[in-house]
Amino acid sequence: MSSGRIKLIDAVRGFCVVLMICHHFLFDIVMFLDAPAWLFFNPAFAILEPIVAGIFILVSGVSSRFSRSNVKRGFKVLAAAIAISLLTAAFSSPVLFGILHFLGVCMVFYGLTQKVWEEYKGIAMPILCGILTAISAFILNALNPVQANWLWAIGLWNERFFSADYFPIFPWIFVFLLGTWLGGVIKERRLPEWFYNAKPSFFTQVGQKAFIIYLLHQPVLIGAVMLIRQLVK
Repeated sequence: MSSGRIKLIDAVRGFCVVLMICHHFLFDIVMFLDAPAWLFFNPAFAILEPIVAGIFILVSGVSSRFSRSNVKRGFKVLAAAIAISLLTAAFSSPVLFGILHFLGVCMVFYGLTQKVWEEYKGIAMPILCGILTAISAFILNALNPVQANWLWAIGLWNERFFSADYFPIFPWIFVFLLGTWLGGVIKERRLPEWFYNAKPSFFTQVGQKAFIIYLLHQPVLIGAVMLIRQLVK
């Protein structure tokens, strides 16, 4: 985002990043330290994970309305995502198309089509995004698993596909686009003044460094878990 950051947006992003890091840590200790599976695979996480991820994606869409170059930012995120794929390929939990892959694609797509989406300022945009999210999720759920083994980026996967972190383009892209619409509302200062004047502290700092924190957290977590694994042998 450019100068004049809205701290509440950073705080929400930071809060989501902290929750996602905790979530990944629990995944790592289940996968690599033989912790009880219910720590990660449980009904509460099944409900909370898409909610937190959806908020994070929404905020990323909001931020795209403030970016100087979404295409440049998107390719930067994609480069980091590819690096994560290469790194995790060495372990038993590869990330083939995770949140960074998804956000990178969305940023590039939005950067190339931004003028089109900026025309939609009315209530029709969030209604349309909500309908398309529901329809695409229903269609994917009905079609999966499929025979093809190369359509997972758009949300079609077969029984052999596995990605430790998986956020396909559909239906999540409509949540991102909803965020770009909301970003337009925020940019035009159509929300109450308290939204723009709020000054959260800790989570704001995390949110401002969300990309680098998210990029580094999993290698650090895996390294720490592997060290613990060696010490307790």
